[in-house]
Amino acid sequence: MSRREKILAMLADDPTDTFLRYSLAMELRSEGSHDDSIAKLQELTKDATPYVPAFFMAAQQLADLDRVDEAREFLRDGIEQARSQGDSHAAAEMSELLASLGELGEL
Repeated sequence: MSRREKILAMLADDPTDTFLRYSLAMELRSEGSHDDSIAKLQELTKDATPYVPAFFMAAQQLADLDRVDEAREFLRDGIEQARSQGDSHAAAEMSELLASLGELGEL
């Protein structure tokens, strides 16, 4: 049984488990299924309490795919969400990535 199959089996028992959903997105990324991974991460950002790491990982992946404007959007939303959840460390990390994207893509 592959890692993805194991995660899917556990998700069948608890489809709302945030960590398992995030793990699935990361596994999809490692398999090269970027659009599926980003879609799963985006779902996590739309939860009642958005999962802050999902914003950062989606943005990193989008930046790696040269989808810089989309990455910036995730980062701006993620910074706002991190601040509202009191996660200054995540907000700072996303701010740094956003600043590094400043010269890439359209401004």
